[in-house]
Amino acid sequence: MTDWTIATATEIAEAVRGGSVSAGTVTEACLGKIDAHDKAIGAFTFVAHERARARATDIDARIKRGEDPGPLAGVPFAVKNLFDVKGIATLAGSRINRDLAPASRDAVLIERLEANGAILLGALNMGEYAYDFTGENYHDGPSRNPHAREHMTGGSSGGSGAAAAAGFVPLTLGSDTNGSIRVPASLCGLFGLKPTYGRLSRSGSFPFVASLDHLGPLARSAGDLVLSYNAMTGADPADPVCTDRIDPPVALAPGSGIDGLRIAKAGGYFEEGAHAEAFDAVAKICAALQVGETRGVENAGMARASAYLITMAEGASLHLDRLKTRHADFDPDVRDRLLAGAMIPGAWVTKAQKFRALFRTQMQVLFEEVDVLIAPATPCVAPRIGQKTFVLGGKELPVRPNLGIFTQPISFVGLPVVTVPVWLEGSKLPIGVQIITAPWREDIALRVAAWLENNGHVAAPVASLKEKAA
Repeated sequence: MTDWTIATATEIAEAVRGGSVSAGTVTEACLGKIDAHDKAIGAFTFVAHERARARATDIDARIKRGEDPGPLAGVPFAVKNLFDVKGIATLAGSRINRDLAPASRDAVLIERLEANGAILLGALNMGEYAYDFTGENYHDGPSRNPHAREHMTGGSSGGSGAAAAAGFVPLTLGSDTNGSIRVPASLCGLFGLKPTYGRLSRSGSFPFVASLDHLGPLARSAGDLVLSYNAMTGADPADPVCTDRIDPPVALAPGSGIDGLRIAKAGGYFEEGAHAEAFDAVAKICAALQVGETRGVENAGMARASAYLITMAEGASLHLDRLKTRHADFDPDVRDRLLAGAMIPGAWVTKAQKFRALFRTQMQVLFEEVDVLIAPATPCVAPRIGQKTFVLGGKELPVRPNLGIFTQPISFVGLPVVTVPVWLEGSKLPIGVQIITAPWREDIALRVAAWLENNGHVAAPVASLKEKAA
């Protein structure tokens, strides 16, 4: 008997559309697993039992009538709780937002996935107001890494990483401002897509830093990223930065290879300040892709620092009224960082924004010479929950901000990235590698990720939930 909780979205959709399993059967399997095991994982803050069952019943009825529910027919998914879900308050990981009225409609990306046949199972834990890289929520508790439960999932989309890695759902949605899809994908052993800035609509999601915010999927296969990405693309006038450009859907034909792609390893900044496993994972991927060239990314450190300044200032501006009236209801760490952001001189932010334009031009020139850059996703495997510091480049540094040292320079100028999961020999925990491409070339990053998966170089196995915490 097939265990549908460990199947990919692609496998589920093919089986449901083909009639070999019902959407109801898959939905009940996933809901049962969530109910039995999520207390130990902490991925969900809301499980939509009634909604999911009603949706599955409708899909099965449509199939019986000879209708096609869509390419995601019967695929369960869940979303970071900063996405609006009709009928519940949009928490954004906070205590304050629990006082909000329930959302009157779903976020646009939820609507688009369901229009293609998917089934929403609930909302997921996250770092407060997305200002987090660890997956530790002050109010709801930490999301735990299903591969080793005393370790972090990474954040801020921690529940999104935990839910997919645990086999609760094959597909989740997260947000990525400075790395909040790529960090959990790396630490939980998943594929994650941060699309080009403006590629996917953000309508119906709680913002963090408008000039840096992206939304995207996490999954256990590159093919599932493609399936969900194709379903979610499209213009949206309600999001002022969402593109109206029309690109063909990504199609990974059988045997899609990497021939003709100019691939280089990111050097300089991306070769420093990390544990050996981060560089070993990059070396493994570069060997698989037969990469012989290293290209320095000049000013990457300054890009990270500038992204940090902009994040602090824009985040503080968004939350200024809440800081004045509800300061005691914040996670103290988040509150302190927001207060610090409120005191940043405006001239610093202006300088950071001017540098952003220069760095964007610099990266455009680089991507005229190469198609793909390979870089670490995180500086180490998942730290333990509660761990405050680690040593990077011989310096003791705080964990929370520095898990994103390799992701921030990339999202600073909105480049598309797919994170792929690497399991090094002898390691009990995975680590990710970033596949970075030019703006609007998600198709290339997904093609490389799929080639690596199909040829056995990367994998995203479902974690065992029977083992004791590591």
